[in-house]
Amino acid sequence: MPVFLLIGLGFLSRRMGVLKSGDERVLSAYVYYFALPALFFINMAETSFVDETPRFMLAGIFPVFIPLILYIFLYLLLGFQKKTLYLLTLSTIFGSLAFFGIPFITFAFPTSQGEHLAALSAATISIVSVPVSITVLELYKLEESTIGKRLKQVAKRLSKNPLVLSIFSGILLSLVGTEIPLPISTALHMLGSTTSGVAIFMLGVFLYGRNYANIADALKLSMLRIILLPTIAFFTTTLFGLRDVERTVLVLMHGMPIAVSMIVLSERYDFYKETIGSLILISSLGAGIYLNLWLLLLGY
Repeated sequence: MPVFLLIGLGFLSRRMGVLKSGDERVLSAYVYYFALPALFFINMAETSFVDETPRFMLAGIFPVFIPLILYIFLYLLLGFQKKTLYLLTLSTIFGSLAFFGIPFITFAFPTSQGEHLAALSAATISIVSVPVSITVLELYKLEESTIGKRLKQVAKRLSKNPLVLSIFSGILLSLVGTEIPLPISTALHMLGSTTSGVAIFMLGVFLYGRNYANIADALKLSMLRIILLPTIAFFTTTLFGLRDVERTVLVLMHGMPIAVSMIVLSERYDFYKETIGSLILISSLGAGIYLNLWLLLLGY
């Protein structure tokens, strides 16, 4: 209900003219450049990288590689088009971990542990899923330049990405044992805590006035994140011997709807624009139902 209410408020803000077309970019910029980096940085900096933490991080990363290997094998075996391989890859691994995942986890587990696990899992999975997703989109546009030039562009963009920088900076501070002064730590926690509400509200703003087509294809693709990836994550986390709460958080994270930012990226790269828009709509609105079903299946 909190998720649907905030999405609805964001949608109504556009419907009633309180916010206008393009205003969502301000909200997106705030979350992307300020709130989310603050959340990632402070949580990484305050994380103690003991035996359990690396195991949790590895258990979060492994489910990303399994479908990638599977898709490449099917591509080589069946010989379908490369753009189909790219669509399957992005529809599976590029989830809304920060804009939807962190809010949902903090709503489901409203404790400091819930927020910490949400931030840690989102940061861990993003380390792999974001570079792979951007690389796939650049490869999709390869006909315009050489592969070396495209990969160089990817590396350059990642080196300036605020989320990547905040994650690695926080990990570095934790490893060297640097303690952040209390006033700064408090300010970062306050800034990071705004991520949940603003991100979900922004989703409703994004969904208003979009063109939605290829609903049937989008519905099929949504099953990759509704069923396939969470199932893989369930077995992976079981093999890694994680505790119930940790396993549940990772399974839920891998079941989050496709990233909202794919709307912008699909337009920028001219990549299945109508299908991606419908996929975001179906997976985002359906998440309020299927994520709770996963919670029930996992015993919560």
